[in-house]
Amino acid sequence: MFLLSRHSCKFKFCISLAFLFGMSMAASAQQENVEDEALVIEEWVAASMCADGDRSIDLNQPISFTYTDSAGNNPRHLTVAQSGLTTADLASLELAWAIAFPATSGMRAAPVIIGDTIFYSATDSGRVFALDIASGCAKWIYESGTRLRSSIAYDVIDGQGILVFSDMPGMIHAVNAGNGESIWIASGQAENNQGMLTGTPVIHEDRVIVPVSGSGVITGGNPNYECCENHGAVTALNIRTGEKFWEYHTMPAAEYTGQLSSTGVRQRGPSGAPIWTTPTIDAERSQIYVTTGENTSHPTTNTSDAIIALDLETGEEKWVFQALVNDMWNFGCTRGGPNCIILEDTNSVDYDFGGPAVLVNAGDRELLIAGQKSGDIWALNPDTGQLVWNQRVGEGTALGGNHWGIAVNSERAFLTINDPGGIGRNSVPGIYTYFVGTGEPSWFYEVEPDCSDGRDDRLRRCEALHGFSATPLSIDGAVITGALDGRLFVFDSDSGEILFEYDTVRDYETVNGVEGYGGSIDSHSIAAGSGMVFVGSGYGQFGQVAGNVLLAFKPAN
Repeated sequence: MFLLSRHSCKFKFCISLAFLFGMSMAASAQQENVEDEALVIEEWVAASMCADGDRSIDLNQPISFTYTDSAGNNPRHLTVAQSGLTTADLASLELAWAIAFPATSGMRAAPVIIGDTIFYSATDSGRVFALDIASGCAKWIYESGTRLRSSIAYDVIDGQGILVFSDMPGMIHAVNAGNGESIWIASGQAENNQGMLTGTPVIHEDRVIVPVSGSGVITGGNPNYECCENHGAVTALNIRTGEKFWEYHTMPAAEYTGQLSSTGVRQRGPSGAPIWTTPTIDAERSQIYVTTGENTSHPTTNTSDAIIALDLETGEEKWVFQALVNDMWNFGCTRGGPNCIILEDTNSVDYDFGGPAVLVNAGDRELLIAGQKSGDIWALNPDTGQLVWNQRVGEGTALGGNHWGIAVNSERAFLTINDPGGIGRNSVPGIYTYFVGTGEPSWFYEVEPDCSDGRDDRLRRCEALHGFSATPLSIDGAVITGALDGRLFVFDSDSGEILFEYDTVRDYETVNGVEGYGGSIDSHSIAAGSGMVFVGSGYGQFGQVAGNVLLAFKPAN
């Protein structure tokens, strides 16, 4: 439903007519509703567009932000030259504009920023927007025809700027960044294995590296489902055509194991070890690093809750570091369902790696560093996968611990901790920092709920939802993160001093006239570039606070 308001009274009225006046009236009302929806879509999309003479895109301007950097790494750090922002700028931000998207409950994706254009994926609407940095109006809009999921990758191929992203059914879209026209659409799935595409594809030279999040974690909650059959994978596609070069599977195909659930349903395995994170490219070692989630049925594998190195050219597995063995979890485990079979050695804690591994220059050596939902941060030798150092904060939860990944600058790793309240565990939400070379702790900030000034009326579960779940972003000498209660924070990277704080949970007047309202800040919703900071406010999954706005901040004059 693409509507300007949060609730559709007209749709409920049409349903009432169907019961009162029979199927013929229902059909008529349905047709009228479809026509009304089409009109509303046309109106809000048209209202988003720039004036005819203001829609040009200059791809020769500097690339200011991409989720994965040009080398294929994922440090989430920007210099002053890259971002157009200094630490002092980040201490004096003000809202420049807001744009809202109807029928949207969450703002999850990271954009690409080139010069005066931000390319943004409004995932719930199935659209990608090329927005003017200064005003927020749209230069072009790409309609995928389905819901989108991932952030956006960008590169220049044969002189043409190309945007690449994935959709919910598992297709990869390659789009001309200059005009929003489709170049090709191809399946990112691995053979005989179905999974969501959640992590951002990565473009490296002539190929697109696609992470596949197959598991059965959701369907495992169905007591009649023969749990489980799918698993994580990686595919490599030709950047020019979408044709597949190779594919990697985190485990063999599932088979019936002889186990039965408590209700007599046959069980399958192995399954799980999904890759819902973004791959990291190490061209020097010709390696790809991926991080994985839990197994969703027995038998468990050594590839779950792991960091894995693959050969860049062939996809062959080179080494595996498993952080936690025998973590078997699916949605049946939330209520003690029959597909949640707990054996003597089963952990069943759902401690995925939710963010990518990051290559870090630690003086006389390189390290590969990643955060985990257990609250752990791990540093490995990228040549061998051997552990160099490890720290842990709290006990972790299924929603983090470290939920969506870390940021790293030349000295410190920034580990955000979610730990939703009310769980009865050692809950320590906040941000914790470590020196990358040694793993020794630096500063930390433990965030507390703020339900004053009517925030408890605007925020469901205000006392519990205040942890830092979104991936942080490091810029110059500052680090930006956001809380599930909608507060945006900027910290001094060296001292932990709060430089700036902003409450995004309120209603907004938007540049396209769509009713805008903020909510939880989560996933990959914080970005910056071309002298501005961009924050997606709203994330309605997992009982969090829905919202539908992209907020643009600039330094105050």
